[in-house]
Amino acid sequence: MRITYCTACSFTARATWVAQELLHTFHDQVGGVLIVPGSGGVFEVALGDDVIFSRAQARRDPLIKELRDAIYERLPGARPRPHGL
Repeated sequence: MRITYCTACSFTARATWVAQELLHTFHDQVGGVLIVPGSGGVFEVALGDDVIFSRAQARRDPLIKELRDAIYERLPGARPRPHGL
């Protein structure tokens, strides 16, 4: 999993928070999250070569629920965790 974010836009905290949330949910299914500094307003979340969220296309910030749902769809065997876990 990879998160590319714009450093000039102060997206660092957002990128690390998204990484934390996704690792909490998918720690058994992914090998890790690569957080990549970028520029030009970029904020993208990718699973392998598949970009599952692009701020440029959506014209808004991602919702954690939509990122989780998109990853569940792409990871065979991944199941939603009960709330509170």
